[in-house]
Amino acid sequence: MNLERSYKPFGEHAILIEWPNHISKPILEDLTRFKNKIKRSEVEHIREIRAAYQSILIVYHSVISFEKEVDLLKNIYNSEAISSYKKSKLWKIPVCYDDAFGLDLETMSASKNMSKADIIKRHSEVIYTVYFIGFLPGFIYLGGLDDALITPRKSTPRPRIEKGSVAIGGNQTGIYPSDSPGGWNIIGKTPVNFFNPNTKTPCFAQSNDSIQFYPVSLKEFEKIKLLVDADSYKIESEDRHD
Repeated sequence: MNLERSYKPFGEHAILIEWPNHISKPILEDLTRFKNKIKRSEVEHIREIRAAYQSILIVYHSVISFEKEVDLLKNIYNSEAISSYKKSKLWKIPVCYDDAFGLDLETMSASKNMSKADIIKRHSEVIYTVYFIGFLPGFIYLGGLDDALITPRKSTPRPRIEKGSVAIGGNQTGIYPSDSPGGWNIIGKTPVNFFNPNTKTPCFAQSNDSIQFYPVSLKEFEKIKLLVDADSYKIESEDRHD
């Protein structure tokens, strides 16, 4: 795969690589493959690599020669010797859509003339793609939301949304990994931790992984929460072969 890309200087210490400006699985796969190649190339003067939907920002330790670094990056992109591509995972995440957690389910149901049961079914039967992680540590941006569930963000954000809240904002769905303000529409809650700074990998889900939600009762939610709090809950997952 060789998708269209542009290379732009981003100050004196960074280069921005951009793909076509739309959300796309082929772009994500190409971007992820390129990011992994850059990491495996072990270019010592690279300080940081940040990825988003259709861009990679490469930050260097010092002032760079833009033309020289672009040539190096193009060679890395085209290299087959370091093209190893990390397998992605499908993570299965329990969500309780009970009214106690689904703060905006009633409003969504009325505005869309759709039952809450149908909203839950449509939300939980999709396999979502993790495009990138941002906004908050462990906040994953998921693509693949059913068009019927697209809902504008709230004009006035809530001052506090509880950790684990599952929400819809525009054409995306995501999980709040910690208590925070937020303007997305809350439809449920998961007991699973999406960010734990005390573990080797603070956020278990990575870009290009997949997420599938499955509904659980309030009683099941509480049981899983006890296991999570005791660090004895294992998230169900399986390898994906792209």
